[in-house]
Amino acid sequence: MDGFVITILLAVWNLLITIVIGLTAVVHKQYKERMKEQGDELARVTILINKTREEIARETATKAEVERVTDHIDQRFNRLETKIDQLIESHRRVL
Repeated sequence: MDGFVITILLAVWNLLITIVIGLTAVVHKQYKERMKEQGDELARVTILINKTREEIARETATKAEVERVTDHIDQRFNRLETKIDQLIESHRRVL
């Protein structure tokens, strides 16, 4: 091969290498931007999940609160039952 053909082949080779490196840089930049967007979205969703957990914890009754209310209702029903029993007994005595 003469020098001219070798020079053209080297120029073509350099052009191909430059194109491959350029495309790799473009793809890498897009990938990097996409990963940043996904990281930002993940951070946003994490914040929303934490806020939701806080709201649920604030709005949901604890087991102790439910037991306290249930005990109070039971006591009220027991007193009501006692009063009804007394009322029935007093009516029986009258009859």
